[in-house]
Amino acid sequence: MELSKRLHAVANLVSAGLTVADVGTDHGYIPIYLLENRICAKAFAMDVNKGPLLRAKEHIAEHGLEEMIETRLSDGVKQLQVGECDAVVIAGMGGALTVKILDEGKEVFKNLTEFVLQPQSELYKVREYLFEQGYCVVAEDMVQEEGKFYPMMKVINGESDTYNTIEFRYGKLLLSKKHPVLKIYLEKEKNTKKMILQNLQKESGEHIEVRIKEIEEELEGIKYALQRYYEGD
Repeated sequence: MELSKRLHAVANLVSAGLTVADVGTDHGYIPIYLLENRICAKAFAMDVNKGPLLRAKEHIAEHGLEEMIETRLSDGVKQLQVGECDAVVIAGMGGALTVKILDEGKEVFKNLTEFVLQPQSELYKVREYLFEQGYCVVAEDMVQEEGKFYPMMKVINGESDTYNTIEFRYGKLLLSKKHPVLKIYLEKEKNTKKMILQNLQKESGEHIEVRIKEIEEELEGIKYALQRYYEGD
């Protein structure tokens, strides 16, 4: 099974030897990859929609893995019993939906060995929720694919270090390890914000002034994050 750069990085965060549930499995690529590469021996491919689940089931059959990957129609982890698996993967969903799944399935997640998240948006809210709920981010990665940036994280139950606003926004471990893709992302964001600011400064009005202040604050945060690459923590 050949995975996209994004999904390959997500799969590589899963620890070996665990039973994994892939929530929002779509085509079932991650469970198939994990089984074919002997990272895990059993998996659940789960989706809230019948169409994607049917596609996943067909792909699983094509790879001869019907006995090892169970497909299950499920909204989040609602159809997953506590103890049925050791790890959960949630990749490619918005941040708000990711938090909703985590919150509604709290009993399941509190009894996992680990879970891997790759939210498509609102990373700040996801990291903040994890911190507030007593989860600990133990690994982070970030890839660039077809012009888009994809941060991801491995999470366990346990006490976390404190975070500041910039670490919630961009990832404490990505910053501390000076991840090269995060640096590319921050440089791009800095240039984008500067252009927006220049255009806004040509206009006037109360709402424009508010937006200028917001952009200036965002720029300061980006510059602070970039300093950690050039000056150290």
